[in-house]
Amino acid sequence: METSGHRRDGGAAATVDVDRSDSEHRAWLKEAVRKVQADANRSADTHLLRFPLPEQWGIDLYLKDESTHPTGSLKHRLARSLFLYGLCNGWIRRGKPVIEASSGSTAVSEAYFAKLIGVPFIAVMPRTTSPEKCRLIEFHGGQCHFVDDSRRMYEESAKLAAETGGHYMDQFTYAERATDWRGNNNIAESIYQQLRLERYPEPAWIVATAGTGGTSATIARYVHYMQHDTRICVPDPENSCFFDGWTHHDPLATSDCGSRIEGIGRPRMEPSFLPGAIDRMMKVPDAASIAAVRALERAIGRKAGGSTGTGLWSAFKLVAEMVERGSTGSVVTLICDPGDRYLDKYYSDSWLSGQGLDIAPYAGTIDHFLATGNWPA
Repeated sequence: METSGHRRDGGAAATVDVDRSDSEHRAWLKEAVRKVQADANRSADTHLLRFPLPEQWGIDLYLKDESTHPTGSLKHRLARSLFLYGLCNGWIRRGKPVIEASSGSTAVSEAYFAKLIGVPFIAVMPRTTSPEKCRLIEFHGGQCHFVDDSRRMYEESAKLAAETGGHYMDQFTYAERATDWRGNNNIAESIYQQLRLERYPEPAWIVATAGTGGTSATIARYVHYMQHDTRICVPDPENSCFFDGWTHHDPLATSDCGSRIEGIGRPRMEPSFLPGAIDRMMKVPDAASIAAVRALERAIGRKAGGSTGTGLWSAFKLVAEMVERGSTGSVVTLICDPGDRYLDKYYSDSWLSGQGLDIAPYAGTIDHFLATGNWPA
């Protein structure tokens, strides 16, 4: 076996040349990337809505409405980025399935993009995932593969990928690196562009809940890169380890059970969650999250998912602090997905009762805040 550029007899060694070019795959790849990028041209921008606050406060509260994406959630952006990342890295191949560990909305969006480029899709998800999300995954041509313990989603996804020759997308590892955080009309750049004609174009706070952690990482990186003074707050629901891991600087923090607020909160510190990039975290009771989305419906006539309520509750608290200080400015949070996916959960009094959740005290806190500007101790 030759190991250098010269043979032992003094002659020149032959060049070892392995060409794996595949013209058919390259043609398929170009068309797949074109289709995904065309989707971005059609749907990258979403509306920035205002939550009505008393004018005398001098504070504007905005909600970036990510529910208007073609697949109805914030995860549409992530899925598009992950597919481009996987395609351009050579990981997603013709005829081979894409597999994802997801509690719902990411799987809905990834099923859409898999169908768009013509590959199978399998979502590995907890058995407790809402029936409406399962229906949407199947509507887009995906297959649901259930596990009883949410902590097994990762290994089950990797196992399925190995058995099928497919690609495990692994959103929890690649979310923060697949998205172009410097710009390219990411969610942060879109927010600032939409605020540029408002009276407070640079928000005091942007609130972003964490599932993978990719959205908070993208927004925080963009804010730092563009040298804005905006601070980033990440609210965390019950049964999630992010808050504890962040406050105790513990990258090995875990939680014993899954989050009741679908789409956010994790039982382990995910690789895409970047604790050092964010400024503040809040631990939000699940009943407070649900009270907040119901308050949102009363205020603007729109139902939203529970993760929207987690962010909105924290945004209310930040606004109350600004009112108390007498400061003016703006705060931005997100509408992550629509509430019609959760009619049998967050909008069901019987479900709340079965979960032992009493939202009345938190609804009273919101009503008191909106009437007076004060946040009860």
